[in-house]
Amino acid sequence: MALMKPAVIPEFFARLRQAIPEPETELEYDNVYQLLVAVVLSAQATDAGVNRATKPLFEKIKTPAQMVALGEKKLIDYIKTIGLFRTKAKNVIALSHLLIERHGGEVPHTHAELQDLPGVGRKTANVVMNVAYGEATIAVDTHIFRVGNRTGLAPGKNPLQVELKLLKRVPEEFRLHAHHWLILHGRYTCKARTPMCPTCVVNDLCTFKGKTTLAA
Repeated sequence: MALMKPAVIPEFFARLRQAIPEPETELEYDNVYQLLVAVVLSAQATDAGVNRATKPLFEKIKTPAQMVALGEKKLIDYIKTIGLFRTKAKNVIALSHLLIERHGGEVPHTHAELQDLPGVGRKTANVVMNVAYGEATIAVDTHIFRVGNRTGLAPGKNPLQVELKLLKRVPEEFRLHAHHWLILHGRYTCKARTPMCPTCVVNDLCTFKGKTTLAA
């Protein structure tokens, strides 16, 4: 895989920005706590699937205290359509307890404090910091990992390598929304099985050698 030339990276993101000027997460939530829960639930699950489960849940549960009062067994009833629901329910109840005990029921602002919560890894912490607190973090999920490698923008053998490379290569003016532009690009255009190269706005900047054609 050829590395994308630094000179074309600003144009790459300018085109993604032109297509979606104000990208947002597709997870549905009303406050930072609900966002954190939704992101924890979204691991190895689709945002649409999480939204279907959390819509009735979030109508009732808006704080860590309410979640703790609901309890693990009843939480499972809400999220049993999501993969790994038993482990996720256990983590959500545990992290809700810790938010109450350590943070006065508020969601913390730092990587370290977020990652101390059960079920919260680097990716989840980055999403919360970016979406809720406006930090220029880049959470590397399967879509961003694929796009970073396939396009030559930020190739790496694991998500952390791709994240660190993106933080170095993405121009500062695009860094705040880079996370969402790349996720949406991977979800709807640069798809895993059959990328939609003919309609891709950055086709000519991408170094992918296996581009699809209209005839394919």
